[in-house]
Amino acid sequence: MVLPIPTDPRKGEKAVNFIDLSKYPMFFNALRNGFPPEGDRTAGLGDTGGAFAAAPKPIEVVTVGSFDASFVPSPNDFNRLDERFRLPDGTWEKLGGYENYGFVVFKLRSGNAQVHPMAFQFASARPELLFFPTVHVHDGKVHERATFDHDLYCQVSRGGVRSLASWQESQLPASRFINASETKGVILADRHVFRRRIEGIRANKDLGVTIA
Repeated sequence: MVLPIPTDPRKGEKAVNFIDLSKYPMFFNALRNGFPPEGDRTAGLGDTGGAFAAAPKPIEVVTVGSFDASFVPSPNDFNRLDERFRLPDGTWEKLGGYENYGFVVFKLRSGNAQVHPMAFQFASARPELLFFPTVHVHDGKVHERATFDHDLYCQVSRGGVRSLASWQESQLPASRFINASETKGVILADRHVFRRRIEGIRANKDLGVTIA
């Protein structure tokens, strides 16, 4: 899985920190407990949205629970990525708009069938935007539209964020339905959680919410 993210280019390969959630496999189940079974089924959010040069050294591969992971600081660095992670040359050029993005890469290790939540934090080039990397690329092919089946969750530092008006807010703070201490800072115990369900065939783009 390769996820494009709007990282701060000044941070280089240090822009991303991977978070191991392998000890909390029920993370998303716990998040769902904060919302009534009916949920918000509304779809729709605001869309956001060359040749590779040689590089002096390969990009580091780190272990994140059952996964191997790497961070690619720019499209021009994909030729430094371990070959097991690579997409066909030119994939991101076909999508367009990712020239200044970085990319996080996850791959389940061979022989290890334990799939668990994955997380990372990054220095963003767009701190005013809550960014969801939802663009789909399957088998190196780029399609204008794709099938979505996503539950998006977030927390914000202040109330009244207009762009979250159509999201569903948990009735209680996160501490009442999730063990925040097991999330390594991903979830803040004293804040409510917002959820949005995105499903069906839609434009194959990343999604974002303005929080500034």
